[in-house]
Amino acid sequence: NASRTMLYDIRRRAWDDDLCALFGVPSSCLPDVRPSSGRIRHTSDGIPVSGIAGDQQAALFGQACVHPGMSKNTYGTGSFVLTNVGGAAPNPGHGLLATVAWRIGGRTVYALEGSIFVTGAALRWLAEIGVIDAPEDAGALFDSVPDAAGCRFVPAMSGLGAPWWDPGARGALLGLSGGVSRAHVVRAVVEAMAYRTRDVVEAMEQASGLPFTELRVDGGASLMDGLCQFQADLLGIPVARAATEEATGLGAAYLAAVGEGLIGGTEQLLAAWKPGRRFEPAQVGIRPAESYAAWLDAVGRVRSAGAGVS
Repeated sequence: NASRTMLYDIRRRAWDDDLCALFGVPSSCLPDVRPSSGRIRHTSDGIPVSGIAGDQQAALFGQACVHPGMSKNTYGTGSFVLTNVGGAAPNPGHGLLATVAWRIGGRTVYALEGSIFVTGAALRWLAEIGVIDAPEDAGALFDSVPDAAGCRFVPAMSGLGAPWWDPGARGALLGLSGGVSRAHVVRAVVEAMAYRTRDVVEAMEQASGLPFTELRVDGGASLMDGLCQFQADLLGIPVARAATEEATGLGAAYLAAVGEGLIGGTEQLLAAWKPGRRFEPAQVGIRPAESYAAWLDAVGRVRSAGAGVS
């Protein structure tokens, strides 16, 4: 959390005097930065507080992504892809954020993060305009058709996040024809979640030099089997869905358990982790080129004038 204030030097692991001066924040008002796991305080009822983490860092830990190259995606209102890059702080670039993942036992682990602004929010939008009755209807409609009949939905309802970072981009539904049905539109919206994830995954691979070999997923939209299978096929790697969609809460609990000695450490956590379901790609190691090229063309059509290159 300290690394997200814009005041903390993640390499030195200390508040930065120059940044504090730039933003007019007295360093004396900033709190001590504590490790992610270990006894911090007690509540007024005497309960030890022994784990502390940001939302997505907790989900990364909850998915037991404890080795470099291990990665997760949380499909919530938006989506957040994080990959563990080990003990050296990554250089910024490729439209990604560098962050502290956690600090345990004197060792800091870093991550790259890619933020996708609209995921589940697009399903709520479909419900608001009457295309579906509720977001929960999307999975069955997705499964009812084999493809999106040439449609591409670009979910730039609030601009585009990583790796594009184009706040002026606007959403669009492209490729409409007379053969497009309600189910095709819904499928295009769900497919966009997977395409945006591939955007971020490929940027992360370029930035870190670590190829993805598996993607662990959680969050409400991950309950759709069709989305998970489509994601696996689009990336050419297995997609492992967490046993619980609330990996964030689980990760915070794991950090507290490690801090109290209830779990021996990250290796024990990794050994104990089991997916709820694993989705294997249609072609291992092969990422479909033609459909992704069509996706990138659709993204290019909604970019704002003068938008930079990621």
